[in-house]
Amino acid sequence: MRRARRTIDTYRLTVAGFAGFVAGVVATAMVVRPGNNVGDREVAIERLSDAPAAPLGVERAVTDVVKPAATTPRAVPRLGVDPMADLRARDLLVPVRGIDRAALSSSFDEARGGSRRHEAMDILAPRHTPVIAVEGGTIARLFSSDRGGLTIYQFDPTDAYVYYYAHLQRYADGLKEGAAVQPGQVIGYVGSSGNAPPDTPHLHFAIFKLTEKKRWWEGAPIDPYPVLR
Repeated sequence: MRRARRTIDTYRLTVAGFAGFVAGVVATAMVVRPGNNVGDREVAIERLSDAPAAPLGVERAVTDVVKPAATTPRAVPRLGVDPMADLRARDLLVPVRGIDRAALSSSFDEARGGSRRHEAMDILAPRHTPVIAVEGGTIARLFSSDRGGLTIYQFDPTDAYVYYYAHLQRYADGLKEGAAVQPGQVIGYVGSSGNAPPDTPHLHFAIFKLTEKKRWWEGAPIDPYPVLR
């Protein structure tokens, strides 16, 4: 009788031990199973970001770790800089192709239409002579007016100044508002549109210091002659 009881007790202990072993294996499999929940996935990605790069030919375990794309910082205007000194340091190009700096003349303070000051520079050249961007920047506005005719307003790279090209014969092919331009890029052609004398084609070129609102039509005029000459 005692021998039978020992056999039964031994069998029960064996079964209980085996059941415990099976339960432990199942629990372990559930813990280490990848992607078990969102928390486990985030921990895996976080650890991967701190791990050294895998050797060549070995794929990383997690493929959806995305690095932010590199961006190019935009130039910003320097505070407290004299506009004239700033512009002269940029070595701007003469806006009409083929015109030498020595041929430029000042007409900023000349009267136009009574008491109105010119506040610009006139550069005479044959009709259809290419007009070029004095430096890089952005085409802020293509505009037609009674006085200026076909005109271009171009912001500089820092959005601190606007360059104004007027009396154009036509725009360069494909020129659009918002387009980026490079120094020396052809943006238009000399003409006599607007109130320019029909027999005197020329480029009316002006520079304005923009206000904080950055409006293409609003700014303080700067004499282009000492800037370009």
